[in-house]
Amino acid sequence: MDIRPLTGGLGAEIIGADVKDSGQFEDIRAAFAKHSVIVLREQSVAPDDHLEFARRFGSINVNRFFKPVDGHPEIATVLKERDQKEAVGEGWHTDHSYDQIPAMGSILHAIEMPPYGGDTLFVSMGAAYEALSDPMRAFVDGLVAVHSSRHVFGVNTLDSEAAKSGRLGNSEAATQDARHPVVIAHPLSGRLGLFVNPVFTTHIEGLSAEESAAVLEVLYEHCKQPEFQCRVRWQAGDITMWDNRATWHKAINDYQGFRRLMHRVTVEGEPLSN
Repeated sequence: MDIRPLTGGLGAEIIGADVKDSGQFEDIRAAFAKHSVIVLREQSVAPDDHLEFARRFGSINVNRFFKPVDGHPEIATVLKERDQKEAVGEGWHTDHSYDQIPAMGSILHAIEMPPYGGDTLFVSMGAAYEALSDPMRAFVDGLVAVHSSRHVFGVNTLDSEAAKSGRLGNSEAATQDARHPVVIAHPLSGRLGLFVNPVFTTHIEGLSAEESAAVLEVLYEHCKQPEFQCRVRWQAGDITMWDNRATWHKAINDYQGFRRLMHRVTVEGEPLSN
C-alpha cells in the first residue's frame, strides 16, 4: 500500500489498497485520520462491499433526499446525465451539517466518469482556522452558528432540475435545523477548525443579520484560498472518503454532454464541541 500526499496540508491517494481486505483497514483508517481526504485508487467493489467497508468506520446514515441505489436504500445515487445542466453539490459545503449530530464522513465510489472534468475540491478547515489572525480567532471562538436543510432540500427547491429529474426528493422531510460552534475541536484529533459553510449555514447567533452575513463572508473568502485546498481527479473505480468535521468540498461541473454516476455511503458521527 503506497500512500501519496496530494498537497502539503490535505489529502492523500492510496495505491495498491483493497477495501475488501479487512486486514488493511487499520492502515486505511490511520491514513484517513491523518489526511482527512483519502483516494483509494482502482477499487473493484459491488454495493455490498461498499457498505461493508463503510460499516467498519461506524453506523450508516441513510440520506433523506438523494435517490437511493436500487436494492440498497443505504446508498445514495449521485448522478448527472448527459443532458442535465446542474450538478448536485456545486457549492462549497459540509455534508449533513444541518443534523444535530453531523455525519462523520462520506465514502464516494466512482461508477461512471466523464472523459475529463468532474473533479472534486476539498478545503482543510483546520488549516483555515490556524491561518486566521489572533484577534479573528479570539472573536470567532465561542460563537454559535445555525445550519438548516430547509432552503437546500425543502419545498422551495421543487422547481430545480435535480428535483424535477428525481435525483433529489422527499422535500417535505427538509425540516432540520441545528446549532453548532463556529469553531470545533475535532472529535478524534482535537485539532481546532472552522465549522460553517456557504450552503447550509444560515446565520451566527447573537449578531445582527448584517453582522452575521459580513462575518460569514469574511470566513468563507478566507477558507477558499488555494493554500488550504486539494483536488481529486477521479477515475472509474476510485473510492474517495472525506471527513465532514475537517473539510469542505464542492463538485466541479465542467463536463457538459457526459454522464457522471457515483454511489455515496455516509457514516454517522458524534456530537461536536469546542
